Amino acid sequence: MAEGLEVTARWRGGFRADVAARGHEVAVDEPIRSGGGDEGFMPTELFCAALASCFCLAIGHVARKRSLDVPGLAVTVRSARAGRELRYERLVVECAADVDDDVLDRLIERARPFCWVSNTLAAGVEVEYGRRPKGNARTG
Repeated sequence: MAEGLEVTARWRGGFRADVAARGHEVAVDEPIRSGGGDEGFMPTELFCAALASCFCLAIGHVARKRSLDVPGLAVTVRSARAGRELRYERLVVECAADVDDDVLDRLIERARPFCWVSNTLAAGVEVEYGRRPKGNARTG
């Protein structure tokens, strides 16, 4: 497990950026109605995607440890905006799978400690802003 990660976003004009990590890349943009070109996920969708995918993998992890199959496993995250503020006040994580409800409930509970994203959100995180020293701005 990585102790720290590095993800880089490169501005491509307008509201478009390409985000890269470990040789993988994803396009980020805003919808046309917001002035973007709708060429990728919105950053807030990636934020919710991080939580949904991490929790999905956490459920898969605890199921594998118990030799359980979870056919149809899907995790959906819904966000609720904090009034007119540029942030969310609530995230709802909903899990579904073609297993008995009590089995899924136990998997959800056991998966919670294994989800890096939800653990980070629950504990709070310090965010520091600054600039890279000149000469360290990678091109690409």
